Amino acid sequence: MESFGERDVAGLQAYADELRATFMRIQDEGAELHAVAKAVQVTEKSRDGLISVTVGSRGELVRLDIDPRVYRRPDARGLADSITETVQRAAAKAQERIIEVFEPLIPSDQMRAHLDGDLEAVLARLADQMDGKF
Repeated sequence: MESFGERDVAGLQAYADELRATFMRIQDEGAELHAVAKAVQVTEKSRDGLISVTVGSRGELVRLDIDPRVYRRPDARGLADSITETVQRAAAKAQERIIEVFEPLIPSDQMRAHLDGDLEAVLARLADQMDGKF
């Protein structure tokens, strides 16, 4: 069985200290940042300006406005594609806004990996932190 060396213990202690400090900051600032993040809404217009969408902090559709001029060119597939693309752009901007909100507490690459559900990246960063690389 392999034992921890002094470097390993020092790295783990530094990581534990960093986690403790981060936890204290989250406890102090987290509720306010959470409220700010929860209130995020992004509005985006389609490239032709006929569609306007508003999404919430998780990218969920909150509002959809369609200019009546869209009926001048009946194209259901084109309309659906335009709505989808506009919602996706708005959701991406909302995600970037959430990352900005939490940046004082959580590094942007780590938050992005978390929001993307990239468990591999989150665990790799955790391993690097335990090794004292951050």
